[in-house]
Amino acid sequence: MPGTYLLVWDAPNMDMGLGSILGGRPTAAHRPRFDALGRWVVHQAFAREATPNATVFTNVSPTGAESIRSWVEAIRNVGFGVFAKPKLTEDSDVDPDMLDYIESHRADLTGLTVASADGQNFQELIEELIAESIPVTVLGFREHASWAVSHPDIEFVDLEDIEGVFREPLPRISLDNLPEEGAWLAPLRPLTALVEQQR
Repeated sequence: MPGTYLLVWDAPNMDMGLGSILGGRPTAAHRPRFDALGRWVVHQAFAREATPNATVFTNVSPTGAESIRSWVEAIRNVGFGVFAKPKLTEDSDVDPDMLDYIESHRADLTGLTVASADGQNFQELIEELIAESIPVTVLGFREHASWAVSHPDIEFVDLEDIEGVFREPLPRISLDNLPEEGAWLAPLRPLTALVEQQR
């Protein structure tokens, strides 16, 4: 019986990472294409003679169901499962649910990809799986995942390096690849957020 090649996608975290690269909310041109991602997952699974399983974990704000309904249906139609959790408090993150889901498949895992812009919440479990000879890939953005990029036992894949995931190249400017003329780095959130936190 073949094992499972699992991809778990941390939607809130990936959106935050993408937004910081773009300097704002992603437009359609800069949203990841899940059909291209799905093909990549299938190739990873078949290379290990495993069954592919991909699930997106997302939060739904109290007034946000309608705005993400079509996206959820579209990725389900591609073949991704979706775990949706209401965002009732700041602590209503999906990370614990992702960890539980990985654990529930641990016995038959032949490979795991964790898609998270930083992914450090998964590092302990990832290192345990690697110690059990289960290959683990972290899928994200190199600007935010230096811990995974530099880890000797983790394969890191930048989301933009997967063929067809983005319709247009991301406008990536970081301190490591500045143009000669310099570049403006936009704030990651409005300055007024400092005052809102104190209320």
